[in-house]
Amino acid sequence: MAVTGDETAATGDMPTYQIRAPTTALPQGVVMAASPGSLHNPQQLAEEATRKRELRLMKNREAAKECRRRKKEYVKCLESRVAVLEVQNKKLIEELETLKDICSPKTD
Repeated sequence: MAVTGDETAATGDMPTYQIRAPTTALPQGVVMAASPGSLHNPQQLAEEATRKRELRLMKNREAAKECRRRKKEYVKCLESRVAVLEVQNKKLIEELETLKDICSPKTD
């Protein structure tokens, strides 16, 4: 049953509603279905399954490609960080040696 709110009550601006019978001529209990329910023969079902599989594989390839790109970027970032830390470590070792030379008692 359909409900419409076209009419306005005489006493205010609240609409009144009428219940109407459905306009479709389907038997009670029958439901209209969209695709893939409209696929009846085995060939259509197989084509739909193939299409879904190809779509899934394509999405998976794209996801894998993006994953490899992110991993490459991550590794590049780590390599850069290693280079910076190696330079910093070398400077600290040189500073330590200099301080050891200054602070250690000199023997002649």
